Amino acid sequence: MILFLVITISLGIVLFVSFYNLLTAPVINSSNSNMANDSLISVLIPARNEEKNIENCLIHLVNQDNDNIEILVLDDHSTDKTAQIVESYTKKYNQIRLIKGNDLPEFWHGKNWACHQLSLQAKGDYLLFIDADVELKEKTISSVLDEMINSEVKMISAFSTQTIKSFGEWLIVPLMNFLLLAFLPLKLVYLSRNKSLVAANGQFMFWERNTYFKINGHKTVKDKIVEDMEFARLCKSHNIKIKTILGGDLIYCRMYPGLNEGINGFSKNFYPGFNINPAGFLIMITFFFVIFLMPFFLIFYSSLFYIPLLFIFLIRLFISVISKQNIFINIVLHPLQMVFMLFIGIKSVINSKTGKVVWKGRRY
Repeated sequence: MILFLVITISLGIVLFVSFYNLLTAPVINSSNSNMANDSLISVLIPARNEEKNIENCLIHLVNQDNDNIEILVLDDHSTDKTAQIVESYTKKYNQIRLIKGNDLPEFWHGKNWACHQLSLQAKGDYLLFIDADVELKEKTISSVLDEMINSEVKMISAFSTQTIKSFGEWLIVPLMNFLLLAFLPLKLVYLSRNKSLVAANGQFMFWERNTYFKINGHKTVKDKIVEDMEFARLCKSHNIKIKTILGGDLIYCRMYPGLNEGINGFSKNFYPGFNINPAGFLIMITFFFVIFLMPFFLIFYSSLFYIPLLFIFLIRLFISVISKQNIFINIVLHPLQMVFMLFIGIKSVINSKTGKVVWKGRRY
C-alpha cells in the first residue's frame, strides 16, 4: 500500500504538470502582425561536419518572409563538404556569409567557441543562434521577433518539434520533451523569477543583442557542456526576462539519425543539464524509472496499480499531443524508453566524471 501511494501520488503530480502544460505551454505560432520593424537579424550557425544538414537549413532561411536578415555560417574545421556547400550558397545569396573558424583555445568547448566567433561578426540588432540541423518554416523569424517584442523579453529559446524517422530514434528522442513537460510548468519560465524554473535549448536561441553582450555572451559559458541551461540560469540571476517556447508548426529538427547517435548525444547533456551532484542525479532518475515502469509489473500483484498505469497513459497522451509526436508509438514504447532513460543517465554521469564525453570528434 505504501508503494502504491508513493507511485500514485508522484504520478498524480506529474499528471497535473503535464495537463497544465497541455493547456498553457507557450507554442510559437505564425504571426500575422503588420508590426513595423526594420531591425536586422543575424542568424548564426556553427557547423562542424554538417554536409547532410546545412543545405536544408540554408534553403529554409533564404525563404523566410523577413528579408532583413544576414546568415553567417562558421565552418568549424569540418572534414566533409560543409564549407563547399555553404560557399556555393554565398554565390547565390548575398545575405549568406561563410566564416572560417579559428583553432579552439584552451578552456573553451567547441560549439561555444564557434558561437562566440559568430557573435563578433554579427551586425544584427537581434542574434539568432541555431544548429545546422534546424529547419525554420517561412514565418518563423518574423513570428519569434513579434513574440519577443510582445512578451517584452530579452531571450527566447525554442524546443524544436522533433522529426523522428527510425525505431532507434523513437527510443531516445521523445525523452527530451517527456522530461521537460512532465516536470516543468513551461509557462513559469516566463512568469516566475524562481531561478530553478529554467529551460532552454541551444538548437534555437534568440537574443536581443545588447543583452547578449551585456552578459558577455558565450565567453561566460565557454567551458560549459550544456551552455543553453547555463544561459537560462544566468538570465534569471540577472533578472533578465526570458521565455521558453515549443516549436509548433514553425521550428523543426531531426536531432539524431539513429540509436547510437541518440545515446551519445543525450549522454553528453543529460546529467550536466540538471546541475546537481551525481548521487542526487542517480537517485532522481532511479526514482523516475521506478514510478514510470514498476506499475506495469505490479498490476500482477494488485489491481490497484491500474490507477497509476492510467496516469502514465494520460501523461504520455498529453505530452505527445503538445510535442506533436505519435501518441500510439510513445505509449507502446514507453517501457523501453524508461530503460534507455536510466541507461543514458548512468552513462552520462560516468562519462562526465571520467572525461569520456566526446562529440563531433572532440573530448569535453
